[in-house]
Amino acid sequence: MQNSTLRPSRWLLVALSLFLLLTGNPARAQKVVLQGFWWDYWNTNYPNGWANYMADLAPRLKAMGIDAVWMPPSIKNGNQGNGYSPFDNYDLGDKYQKGFLPTRLGTKDELLRGVAILHANGIEVVQDIVLNHVDNAGSGTGQGGQDPAAWDDFTTGKYKNFRYVSYTKPATDETAANYLARNGRFSKNWQNFNPNPGNNSTSGDWNAVYFGPDVSYYNGSYGTSSNATFNPAQSADYMRNNTRNWLVWYKKQVGFDGVRLDAVKHFPDFAMEDFLYNMQSNAGWANGGATMYAVGEWVGSSGQMDGWVSNVQNRAGTFDFSLRNGLYSIVSGGGNFDIGSLPGYQQGTRTVLINGQYVHRTVPFVNNHDTFRPQVSGAGDYTGWNTGSELAPHIDPFDPRLSPTYAAALAVDGSPQIFFEDLFNVGNTGKRYSHSPKSTTDLPVRSDLENLIWCHQNLRFKDGAYKVRWQAADHLVIERSTKALIGINDNFNTWQNSTVSCDFAPGTVLKDYSGANGTTTVTVSGSQTVVINTPPCNGTAAAGRRGYSVWAPVGITTNYVRAAMATSQEWELADDLGDNDARSLKQGGQLPASSTALRTAGRIYSEANKTITYALYPTDATRSLTVALYNNAGTMVSSKTGTGNLTGTYTPTTAGWIMLKAKNAVATNPAQRAFVKATYTAPTVVAGSMTARAVLATAAATATAATAKAEMELYPNPTTAERIEFVLQTTAEQPATVRLFDLTGRLVHQESIRLYSGSNQVHLAPQKQLPAGIYQLTVAEFGISRKLVLK
Repeated sequence: MQNSTLRPSRWLLVALSLFLLLTGNPARAQKVVLQGFWWDYWNTNYPNGWANYMADLAPRLKAMGIDAVWMPPSIKNGNQGNGYSPFDNYDLGDKYQKGFLPTRLGTKDELLRGVAILHANGIEVVQDIVLNHVDNAGSGTGQGGQDPAAWDDFTTGKYKNFRYVSYTKPATDETAANYLARNGRFSKNWQNFNPNPGNNSTSGDWNAVYFGPDVSYYNGSYGTSSNATFNPAQSADYMRNNTRNWLVWYKKQVGFDGVRLDAVKHFPDFAMEDFLYNMQSNAGWANGGATMYAVGEWVGSSGQMDGWVSNVQNRAGTFDFSLRNGLYSIVSGGGNFDIGSLPGYQQGTRTVLINGQYVHRTVPFVNNHDTFRPQVSGAGDYTGWNTGSELAPHIDPFDPRLSPTYAAALAVDGSPQIFFEDLFNVGNTGKRYSHSPKSTTDLPVRSDLENLIWCHQNLRFKDGAYKVRWQAADHLVIERSTKALIGINDNFNTWQNSTVSCDFAPGTVLKDYSGANGTTTVTVSGSQTVVINTPPCNGTAAAGRRGYSVWAPVGITTNYVRAAMATSQEWELADDLGDNDARSLKQGGQLPASSTALRTAGRIYSEANKTITYALYPTDATRSLTVALYNNAGTMVSSKTGTGNLTGTYTPTTAGWIMLKAKNAVATNPAQRAFVKATYTAPTVVAGSMTARAVLATAAATATAATAKAEMELYPNPTTAERIEFVLQTTAEQPATVRLFDLTGRLVHQESIRLYSGSNQVHLAPQKQLPAGIYQLTVAEFGISRKLVLK
């Protein structure tokens, strides 16, 4: 649970408001960021293809004025889950392991295409990154994951052998022997997790094992496995050094623009500052720069969040959980909250001066996937709330006070984050899992939020200094100096009318761009005051607006349009990356010795008549190499041969896939690693359907509907109550209910899950401690029942 923030005293609020009034400065580099997913995101039209879903949604987001999309973690999970149980840092859906190829976002090709299409629509990509833990050690059946020599943390069952497939070591079977011989990059041993000889602790925020094997970034946390056959020596700072290298690789490979950093209070600040510095300033051509969007999830008080920001040298901001306490109070207070006190809830460190420019670091938000855990029907409609799983209490998007909370979040300092389930209604349409993101009927937008985003962008809120102009129990008025006056009212029935000071010149005519006041205009007086009229939350205002008004000079039309962005991505050809399994993308592998065989780096999806610039960077500049582009028909369309760095250009006449390949130009060359980079512009939309996987899945499900079955394997067994894991291998996609019974037949735990065709690695987490003993684990939908021993 989050640390609560005490309500500030009234004198402090007044002092803070006077400070803002007198010293407010505009801050730049702010962005409106959409969280492009919900907790258990899924769409049956795009099974394990969320990057394709977001690509199809991109034109609608562009039209709304969204600056950036926060994408879920995109590295391979052991259970094809939502990304927060990371397994292999270097598998972006290009390796066949754990019994499947794509991540929840899709294959690596689809992920990179999704990023490029968002860019083509002028939308930046904020990548969610999990650095606190890795999970699901072992093969697809869990074999080989346990190291009997590991120091016990009493939650993970010593499952701390992490070995990965690679181009030279594909997964030929799921035995322990095969798993422990895999030599993919960044293998991990039990000493890389807490507790270990270099850090014998599992207590405190930095060391506690909350989510899985807890990564230790301390200097002495290194060693070898007691039972792996691929067992290279490690050295000091192993996890910190390798995570730093991975993040630079990750940024170059995907081409993302900013980062959202998960659970940053649970690993050392010095490691986070190191990682941020390298993504911003030590990633070569992919440097994000000092103003790169970066936000950490630090759940706590304003002072605690400010302390973390200082400790990472202002390289990132935090989600403003302190402000969010106030926003939640607007809703939970039912009109009794003193909305005039809201500015005092904001965290202190909200902007930072970089190269003479004030940059927004703080992120105001209303909901996110951790505060929003609904119980849903089979069609995905809300039926209740899993409050025990919420990091902070949810705000129901159907509550009429949602609109004033967002009006405040977009008005105050910071880069506001919009939650998917707030902007789009997936809570009562019956189409949570089946809608088309292109359809405004299937996926309706909440017009108040759409209007607020329009106002924020086109009236240029953040170009004006932040000043609090009016504070009363039911009415808060914030000015973005000479840009807009935003009125916020949490009273359900009563309009609020206040005369406020402003920076607009006398005689300026203002209108309400929310539409709540219809065509009414107001004129700034000679003493620079103006009347602000804000509707109640009951939706009876013109345009049905709820609890906010936005006043700005008349005559402003849509003027905020972000230009299309090119995408740069880089592939590394190396034997310990990629995968040569027939079920994989078959990308990777170094250029082989004494051979001119081609190696495939990857694919890009390029727009017609837009130039592609491609390059090859060798590790041995004395050897003659070839880099080439191939179209979707397999025909080479462009190539460059020579020594040293090679650069070429090609302009396709049709949109579509282009494959990048490289080889030795001379058969006597020794083996070497190489890097292939492409800079290109994707189309804003993909012609045709990106739902082919759904078609295939539907056909397979139809063919096997009469014989749908599942197989279940428990591991480890015996196990602990805190970590009950099993694998379900299914032939059909469907919801299922897992139940745990004790020896008396009493139901002690029940959990609803969604199964996908193929291998599903399931992790149950009973909310209360279960005593040691023998239990029965059942999945009624498949008639499966297995005995389980808890120790």
